Amino acid sequence: MNLIAQKRFFSFTLKQFTVAELTAAVVLLFALFIAVFKPTWTFIPLLSFVVFCFFAPFIPRFGFFLPVISRGFTGQRAVALTFDDGPDPMTTPMLLDLLETYNVAATFFVIGERVRAYPHLIKKILQKGHTLGNHSFSHDSLVMFKGGKRIEREIIAAQQTIQQFGLTPLIFRPPAGITYPGLRKILKRFNLQVVNFSCRAFDRGNRSIAHLSKRILKNVKADDIILLHDAAPPQSERCAEWLVQIEDIILGLKERDFIIKPLADLISKPIFDSAMDHKRK
Repeated sequence: MNLIAQKRFFSFTLKQFTVAELTAAVVLLFALFIAVFKPTWTFIPLLSFVVFCFFAPFIPRFGFFLPVISRGFTGQRAVALTFDDGPDPMTTPMLLDLLETYNVAATFFVIGERVRAYPHLIKKILQKGHTLGNHSFSHDSLVMFKGGKRIEREIIAAQQTIQQFGLTPLIFRPPAGITYPGLRKILKRFNLQVVNFSCRAFDRGNRSIAHLSKRILKNVKADDIILLHDAAPPQSERCAEWLVQIEDIILGLKERDFIIKPLADLISKPIFDSAMDHKRK
């Protein structure tokens, strides 16, 4: 086996393991090494690994238990806009009009329950040229701690609900961006890839919209996937204020010479598989 073949084989082999599995192997070897000299200290690396495993799922950008896409790959001064937790009859229609005004394409990570409740909004999102991602069926923020069967039901129910519109999502964003050790196997069965985010305003699902645009524009960088929400603020009278903040984000990005690209272009991956695609094949 020549050097190039060896490198390819080594790279392919590594890809078969998660960061968690590779880290576990390194920690175990380190613990065995320590045991030779200080047996009573072996618990330190092992305990550290366990603690890190507990906190790792709460880092949306870190693919510890499975591959996670949280940034683009263009190398350009480009970003993508994503909206979670919709659709919402109070905010989604006005958002779609705003996006059309500025010729911006976005991706909506939709909740299955809301898709079922507002199918006309999903049709409008698709008619306007936007894309959809799976964001679970009920958006239970603690679902990742309720076992694989519950997680699987949430994903399947959302997939089936969205599939009624003639498309199958290929991307999944867990509620709150939280992952789970067994999620990789579940997603693999449904040909889904986790797509999280790299820039957010901590708006708490539009419960905190004051200075929303400033928070985004202060932190945005090239190839960022921006997390926003199209769920209505708790105070319905603040919907207009929220829309102004979204408009300020779009204008601010353009003023800073950012290109707002469709998510598929930013990450070089399709967002969903449509019935029309199958017909072309």
